[in-house]
Amino acid sequence: MLEYSELYPIQNEYRMMQSLDGMWKFQFDPEEIGKKSGWENGLPAPVSMPVPSSFADFFTDHKERDYCGDFWYETEFYLPAEWRNKKIWLRFGSITHRGTVYCNGMEITSHEGGFLPVLADISTVAKPGQVNQVVVKINNELNETSLPCGATKILNNGRKLAKPYFDFFNYSGLQRSVWVIALPEESVKDYSVDYELCGTDALVKYEVVTTGEHPVIVRLLDAEGELVAETEGKEGILQVANAHLWEVRNAYLYQIVILITDGNGVLDEYREKIGIRTVRIEGTQILLNDRPVYLKGFGKHEDFSILGRGFHWGIVKRDFECLKWTNANCFRTSHYPYAEEWYQFADEEGFLIIDEVPAVGMMRSTRNFVAAGSGNYTYFFEALTVPELLKSHIADTEEMITRDKNHPSVIAWSLFNEPETITDYAYEYFKEVFAAAETYDFQSRPMTGAFEKNSKPELCKCYPLCDFICLNRYYGWYISGGPEIEEAEELFRDEMDRWKAKELNVPFVFTEFGTDTMAGLHKLPSIMWSEEYQKEYLEMNFRVFDSYEFVQGELAWNFADFQTTEGIMRVDGNHKGVFTRDRQPKAAAVVFKDRWEKKNELF
Repeated sequence: MLEYSELYPIQNEYRMMQSLDGMWKFQFDPEEIGKKSGWENGLPAPVSMPVPSSFADFFTDHKERDYCGDFWYETEFYLPAEWRNKKIWLRFGSITHRGTVYCNGMEITSHEGGFLPVLADISTVAKPGQVNQVVVKINNELNETSLPCGATKILNNGRKLAKPYFDFFNYSGLQRSVWVIALPEESVKDYSVDYELCGTDALVKYEVVTTGEHPVIVRLLDAEGELVAETEGKEGILQVANAHLWEVRNAYLYQIVILITDGNGVLDEYREKIGIRTVRIEGTQILLNDRPVYLKGFGKHEDFSILGRGFHWGIVKRDFECLKWTNANCFRTSHYPYAEEWYQFADEEGFLIIDEVPAVGMMRSTRNFVAAGSGNYTYFFEALTVPELLKSHIADTEEMITRDKNHPSVIAWSLFNEPETITDYAYEYFKEVFAAAETYDFQSRPMTGAFEKNSKPELCKCYPLCDFICLNRYYGWYISGGPEIEEAEELFRDEMDRWKAKELNVPFVFTEFGTDTMAGLHKLPSIMWSEEYQKEYLEMNFRVFDSYEFVQGELAWNFADFQTTEGIMRVDGNHKGVFTRDRQPKAAAVVFKDRWEKKNELF
């Protein structure tokens, strides 16, 4: 169990919170002199930097946009005097990729991993009734011992340059909200819920973890705030008569209320919205509330112009409106856990999420798809770095599941994207990851991972670990594209026939398929990169999907165009989006809208 609480901050009579979002001070540290020069006490020559945001796209110089190495943030905040008898924490939605937190000049904590919360207990150094200082030292270098994987190149002039083994830009910084929070001496640290359907009724099973020994009361309120069930104890069952179920695009949310009492009154209260629903795999079907559901949607990225990967509610709102317009019901958090607010909104809107740990780049190529297509790569899991990487992988998995396990929108865990999977070394590595993940989830959700083209049915060692199989396939783009698209369909069907022959009796979901398409490029007859070709490619893929009953989902790559490392195969990013980077539809968006509308009656 984690030493700190990942519960999302709330404010009530017992818990207090203060946002530190805004304009911070910022300074690069290419010579790595900050620590020995005392920068934890204040930055000597800072510029302004908004939080949350990625730093890269604000600058007009290559060296700053592509900066790789150490950099620092600083801000000040007034701590109310009435917080004096509270436990005081700093909570960062993420620090990308690794960071050390200082408060009033004192080092508090360090954290590895750039997509999950970082908690720093500042109770002993914070000064209630005074102005306090926070400084964060961050490093965004890539390596093979942490996620996502990559390398850091040293140029002849000594400058560092990130060389990702993945196809998205290495955005970094304080990209999510920062809070200072105050908790009572004894508080709710964590809770877990699971559900069982009993006809029209439901059982809500729960476990609560607190920082003390006082008794716990757990209540369930309906959407109108009326009491539905109540019981006592840190473990128990709430019985719900005539339960309203959380359904796809029809989300009913209850509220769980957890109270710590001492006989004289309440010591702490934590409440959060939850949805009663079950998810399981039965044969080749994915069942939500014991009924089959076909996954329709996209792989996404946290990516937008200027903000980079920085969180913004406006982007969340626009993206969900576009998702609803296409008649989608699902998305994958490719290739890392997103900001918590994405999941909260998915809970409210009734969208399904495949939640993905940042295990991408486990293949020594800056372009996984090129390496996969040619077979020209080394066996990643024979490296001496694997034990350290496995430790990081399991730690990220525990943090992701701990943070997201109570969201009804999360129906599955994806524990990798496009790794090397054809050796016994790979199988032994991922067997440990899957075994660890199973112990963290109270609901025992299905687990999976996304396989690239080289993970053929005859060669792949790792698919038996998955409860359902996710395939990333680009027949008609990286394989036999353009005038060879008819041959691409034959090759695609040949592979699917070989999967069918294995008689695995599990669902298959296509988690990537798509073509780079320049918005506004039209050609008749079609050519690759045109909007006409994107439509033809999708229609070919749909013919293949619909030919196999065990295919139970299609998550296109990608929802929107996104930024990548520059290179000869990318024109200002990856253009496989069905929407442009500023969320305007290409012709393919209408193709999905029409297809998924016609499929609605099936699900």
